[in-house]
Amino acid sequence: MTISSDGIGIETRDGVLRITLDRPAHKNALDVPAIRRIVAALESAATDDALRVVLLSGHGADFCSGADWVATNAARTRLRTGSIQRRTKLQAHRAIELLHEIQLPVVCRVRGWAAGLGFQLALAADFTVAAESACFWEPFIERGFSADSGASWLLPRLVGVARAKELLLLGRKLSGAEAAAWGLVYRAVPEPELDSATDALVEALGRGPTVALGLTKHCIHRSLELGLVEAMQDESTALELSSRTADFKEGLLAFKERRAAKFEGN
Repeated sequence: MTISSDGIGIETRDGVLRITLDRPAHKNALDVPAIRRIVAALESAATDDALRVVLLSGHGADFCSGADWVATNAARTRLRTGSIQRRTKLQAHRAIELLHEIQLPVVCRVRGWAAGLGFQLALAADFTVAAESACFWEPFIERGFSADSGASWLLPRLVGVARAKELLLLGRKLSGAEAAAWGLVYRAVPEPELDSATDALVEALGRGPTVALGLTKHCIHRSLELGLVEAMQDESTALELSSRTADFKEGLLAFKERRAAKFEGN
């Protein structure tokens, strides 16, 4: 099934939800309708037992140049005080939250620009594969306003406070190769290899034990806010759930029979 509207392509095929940012003439900048489409697709995916992986990518030369502030302010009407605070948590912030919390592995493919919200989408994914020539940038201070979409939470956890300040306060741009070296993204590859490297990762994750992958992701993220004992309690719950799956039984049988497991995702 393929649905494309509001600058967003949605396709579900072979257990993979493919979300494609599709406004190449605008470097795939996201306006409000596009963000709402992403949120709706992820909310639906969170309860779709047929899905095993989410792939987020951009059509054309760039991944995403951020939120489309030009479109947002095109009406030239004065927003009511507090409008940004009220709306953002249901739009851009909701998209980041869903990518971070959904119990499916999320892969992001980045070429060209990943700026602002586009940068945060890549950070919130579980595995971002970038072209070595890609450009990651937090443009907020240069534009005269403060960061949003989880930048101040995601960056310090990935690269530490000093480097987070370099990106957010000084506006340093990073190539895809530098982003990988800093630990911001999973891997950087030459541009001609980007599609094949990303597709291979999606295929590998799609063959995995989906429930166990989702629970492990949940435990990793929760552990950042917990002490050791509480984190191990979460692990015990996840182990209880994952050990009741058909994939767990298949994993044990495959080990006994000395063969590769054939997981079905349930």
